[in-house]
Parts: sequence; structure tokens; C-alpha cells
Amino acid sequence: MAHEHKLEIFRGLVKFSSNTRKIWGVLVFLSIVTAVEVGLGITKPAILTGNYFLGMKLLNWIFIILTLVKAYYIAWDFMHLRDEKASLRRAVVWTPIFLVSYLIFILLFEADYIYTVFRDGFVKWDF
Repeated sequence: MAHEHKLEIFRGLVKFSSNTRKIWGVLVFLSIVTAVEVGLGITKPAILTGNYFLGMKLLNWIFIILTLVKAYYIAWDFMHLRDEKASLRRAVVWTPIFLVSYLIFILLFEADYIYTVFRDGFVKWDF
């Protein structure tokens, strides 16, 4: 077939030999990452919920990172970015990653400021 995939290692990612193997590989990878997220969400290990990094629990950072990994892999595989030029891949992938990181930064610092204002009593807790 003209569109069959060949098995080869390409920058650490596997290209599958057939479409069936490719679909199963995608299913297994996304299932494993989702199972790790669900498992961490159910168990909530004390070491991850008790320690903070940049004002947020480590567990939340793990969720954000795993979600970005899944989003990158979905774009890589289903949007066929693996076969595109490097400049297009970077434009499509790094722009949202930068914007999501910037949004998280802004949300964390604004939320910390609002919490400090409420904690120090400048505004009543009227909710």
C-alpha cells in the first residue's frame, strides 16, 4: 500500500509498520498516561500534595505536565506533525505550550495576591 507506515525510530518516537499497529500503539500510550493521571487523582500521595513548587502542589504540576504530554502526542500523531518540517512542528506545538505556561504563571500569581489580600483582612470573606 502507498500509505503504509514503516517501523523505524525517528527522534525517539516509533513509526508503526501498519495502521492497525499504529492505532493500538496510540491507544496504549494514551491509556497509560490517563491511567497514571487517574491513579494519582484517586490516591493523592501525601508527598505530592504536601509539597509545593512555585505556589502550587506538585500533584497539580504533574497533572499539567501529563496533560501537555497527551496534547503534544495527539497533535503529533493525529495532526500528522511527525511528517512535517521542523519549523511548522515548532510553530504548532511550542506556541500553545508557551501560552499555557504563561497563563498558568499569571493565574498563580494573581490567585496568590488575592489570597494574601483576603488572608490579611483587607477585604472581608463575604461569600
